[in-house]
Amino acid sequence: MPDAPPPPSSRSLPRGAADVDIVVIGGGVNGVGVARDATMRGLKVALFERNDLAFGASGNSSGMIHGGPRYLTYDPAVTETSCRDSGHIQAIAPHLLFRIPFLMPVEKSARAKVMLTLMDGFFQAYDEFQPLKRGKPHARLTADELHALEPGLRGDLEGGMSFDEWGIDGARLCTANALDARERGAKIHVGTTIESIERKPDSGEVVAVRWRDLRNGRTGRMTTTAIVNATGAWAPITAALGGLEAKRARLRPGKGIHIAYDRRLTNYAIGATTIDGRQIFVEPWQNMTVVGTTDDDFYGDLDDCTANSEEVRYLVQGIARVFPAIRSARAIHTWAGVRPTLYAYGKMEDALSREHEVVDHAAHGAPGLYSMIGGKLASYRLFAEEMTDTLATQFRLGSPCSTHKSSLPGGDEVVDPFALAQRLEIDAVAARRLVYRHGSRAALIEERIRERPREAAVVCPCEPVLEAEVRHAVAEEMARSVDDVARRTRLGLGACGGMRCAARCGQIVVEERGLPPRFAREMAARFLVRRARTRAVALGPEQARQEALAIASARAELGLLDANLDSQTESEPR
Repeated sequence: MPDAPPPPSSRSLPRGAADVDIVVIGGGVNGVGVARDATMRGLKVALFERNDLAFGASGNSSGMIHGGPRYLTYDPAVTETSCRDSGHIQAIAPHLLFRIPFLMPVEKSARAKVMLTLMDGFFQAYDEFQPLKRGKPHARLTADELHALEPGLRGDLEGGMSFDEWGIDGARLCTANALDARERGAKIHVGTTIESIERKPDSGEVVAVRWRDLRNGRTGRMTTTAIVNATGAWAPITAALGGLEAKRARLRPGKGIHIAYDRRLTNYAIGATTIDGRQIFVEPWQNMTVVGTTDDDFYGDLDDCTANSEEVRYLVQGIARVFPAIRSARAIHTWAGVRPTLYAYGKMEDALSREHEVVDHAAHGAPGLYSMIGGKLASYRLFAEEMTDTLATQFRLGSPCSTHKSSLPGGDEVVDPFALAQRLEIDAVAARRLVYRHGSRAALIEERIRERPREAAVVCPCEPVLEAEVRHAVAEEMARSVDDVARRTRLGLGACGGMRCAARCGQIVVEERGLPPRFAREMAARFLVRRARTRAVALGPEQARQEALAIASARAELGLLDANLDSQTESEPR
């Protein structure tokens, strides 16, 4: 048997001698969650994100804060913690949550009645966790009841089950946590990469990080007492910056892809089983429909993870077995994320644990360096609490966690979107989307519009997104490009794929940032190229012809008739 690793350090970390107490690396939901919690407990925090907030798995998830009934079969603790944290997240950010009812149909077969009885018992067990997340108890449905609820269901059904989960915009959740941390004193640096982690040669203690701003090339050094590696699937790479072997933050990265459709095809999420026995789903999500998700080992470029046509076909074929209308629906884009799943050898990917773990690298000779491994969106706040509890012990802090009681920005009061629409004389749908994304902080955008009435103009008609919201995202929410604005507002992620709004958004971004006008076109071109790539793998023959026409139109609008869009994408001036 190999020797057990040494216990984590119990030493007290000094405060005040360094620039900050903690450097958090990674702007996903775990990183911003720790930044918020640590700042609330009185620690001096700086966060560095190489790309953008929610660039990785947090912004490319299934968009659900769910308990995960399937985890009951092999990881019930994950179900319990996810349901409990779902309740806390609903309490601190009620404006971001929306209920998603699920249907689980069962086709007639020799075992169908037995299957329904077993499922009934299984969901009775899941009902025990429902009060934690304000869920409704499951219901056993007949075939007629299923068809009445969703006429598009296919096949000769024996019956089925209903239960519910909660949807959320992961990118907005990250943004809200980052804003709260910043307003409490944390320094948030987006578009800034950590190039090295310095440690003392004798003791191995962390001393500082060296950073580089990817926008302008500026470099710097920040001293710190502790470093939290919250980079998700990038965690082994980040640990290596401090001289640790990658296995010290070992993961088994799992790629999951989703397909988005241009409207709500159903008012219920529908569970389906693929031909190889995996559970997938089609769900109504905000004003569109989402199909997900795959789960495959991934060891490619984490910065350029996209869906491929085989993955899309796999999902569509699986959903079509119970909901055939998916084959004729209009796909508008796909997205892919990489789960930072805990390493395990030999298991199938979808059987890997969704549990999380705080790794104290004092056990590996690097006191003061910690890695956050594993986890899921639904339990991010609890994971951040556990990480900050470890830091609080090291810094000898007495203040307990209060992130489950303190509202995130916008979650402190309910706003009537119809009253907002009347006050600003804007479309009710635009007001509703504004309130969903910002909650009570929609008042900040309302104030902009009162001072500058022209900013009530709609930039993206698909969502819709107002000019004032785009400017707010740049001025107040750290957005630096059309892509960043899209993550914060969903601009360009609707049916037009950005064809009708990317150019205008680019103009607004460069105006707010004081960049040369030519960068408006280049930002728009970069965004449209990425959107086109995500759509291409999901297009049928008819849509492909429409896509060619749309691209020609975009080229004309951007003045790129004789050029390749990719050739127009250069970096910002340095």
